[in-house]
Order: sequence, then structure tokens, then C-alpha cells
Amino acid sequence: MGNRKKPNNISTRKEVNSSMEAKALEFFIACVTAAGFGIAIAAFGCGIGQGLGLRAAVEGIARNPESSGKVTVTMLIGLALIESLCIYALVVALILIFAHPQASSIAALFAP
Repeated sequence: MGNRKKPNNISTRKEVNSSMEAKALEFFIACVTAAGFGIAIAAFGCGIGQGLGLRAAVEGIARNPESSGKVTVTMLIGLALIESLCIYALVVALILIFAHPQASSIAALFAP
């Protein structure tokens, strides 16, 4: 019983660490991809919404030039609210990229 060899825990730990690093990197790649698609969809939707709002405002001013002041103010407020949706999507994308549980593992992979 005294001649029994102990299993090599160092190589097992290295395999587990490399497996965890690979999974962390896969998770990071998925987060970056999701963030990219999220921003693209948000920008596309906000662009369409702003274009439709601007078109309606210009048509309204063309039909009744006297109401241009009220229409312009309302249009600018609406455009700001639409743009805020895209900014919220940007915040969510940044959270996906930079604030996830495995950020320290991924940062350690790229550290010199």
C-alpha cells in the first residue's frame, strides 16, 4: 500500500483550466455576437422610426405651414425618445460585453 502512486493532479487541473478558458472564450464570443446583432437591429428599427416620424412631420408642415413651430417641437421630442431606445440597446450591449461573470478569466487570457 505504501508503493501506490498518487494521481497527477497538476495535469488534471491544467486540463480543467484550459477547458474552462475555452468555455469562457466561447461565452465571450457569443456575447459579442449578440451585442453586435442587438445594436444592428436597434439602429435599423430606430432609423426606420425616425424616418417615418420625420416624413409625417414634413407632410404636416407642408399641408399647414402655420403649425410648423408646434410640429417641429413635437417632432424633436419624438426623435429624442426614439434615439433613446437605441442608446438603451447600446447600454445592454456594453453590459453583455464588459460585465459578465467570466470577465476576469477572459482578461487573463489576453494579459501579457
